Amino acid sequence: MKITIAPYSPAWPSAFLHLKKEIAGILKELNPAIEHIGSTSVPGLAAKPIIDIQVGLASTDDFPIVEEKMMAHHYIYYEVFNSTMPNRRLFVRLKEKEDQLRFPNKFTNLDNIPHDEINDLRLAHIHVWQQDTPDWNRHMAFREYLKAHPAVMQAYQELKMKLSEQEWQDGMAYNDGKNAFIKTMEAKAVAWHKLHLPKLSSKTTKT
Repeated sequence: MKITIAPYSPAWPSAFLHLKKEIAGILKELNPAIEHIGSTSVPGLAAKPIIDIQVGLASTDDFPIVEEKMMAHHYIYYEVFNSTMPNRRLFVRLKEKEDQLRFPNKFTNLDNIPHDEINDLRLAHIHVWQQDTPDWNRHMAFREYLKAHPAVMQAYQELKMKLSEQEWQDGMAYNDGKNAFIKTMEAKAVAWHKLHLPKLSSKTTKT
């Protein structure tokens, strides 16, 4: 498969705000922090046209509530990744509810995910963490670092455009191709953020 990298669109922040309102309503009893992360959150950066959203909880003890409520509202739960990332819960929001109803509300086995069918239907990835943990903070730091360092943002964009010219087994293989760059820059971003913006969660938006 080829990965589509689209020019930055001002529609992406608007899509995030719509989804934020939707997720805030679903999880209102948990009062989560909800943040736009990933490439679509960085003005001017080309990206896969899929909105990445970070949802912060007070405790991972709330994961079962999140799983139940998100699936009840037709978000697809990727339980299959819990073994490799036990401190995260991943959900996918498809563009249309009719599309979401075509698929199981939970994928427990990587082999059963219909990648070819589902890839072009994705609207958003929702990453649920406990707030103010290293995982939460590194995503926040990386976003702000790219905004503050245009040369790094440009290098990241060029890498993605180069990778998009190749064929990939799936989106995870493509992500592996970016991994070395992201890990290096995330480490720099966290160190920079501690110096310049000490409270990583100070800008997080509670619902």
